[in-house]
Amino acid sequence: MKQTIFITLMTLLLGLGAKELRVLVLTPTPQMHCEKCENKIKKNMRFEDGVKKVETNIEKQEVTITYDPSKNTIEGLQAGMKKIGYDTKVISDSKAPVNSKKKQK
Repeated sequence: MKQTIFITLMTLLLGLGAKELRVLVLTPTPQMHCEKCENKIKKNMRFEDGVKKVETNIEKQEVTITYDPSKNTIEGLQAGMKKIGYDTKVISDSKAPVNSKKKQK
């Protein structure tokens, strides 16, 4: 009986610790023109609080940042981009998709 209660309580506590991540898509000004620009953004933004992943796309002129909203805000991430010389415009901010543990073939 005690073991069942303990397992139930631990399951609830672990569930409370689950964090909802968000995906922010920004367009930078000045535009990214080369791999050096992409690397500068990726290298510096990964140190901003709550940032889990940074992706860049030169063709679309987009920077996609997956972040923990309990540790940073859109404005905070934009300020991080400003520190490295980029003004930004928000394209979207949405919930991060839940990762599936299934392997895709």
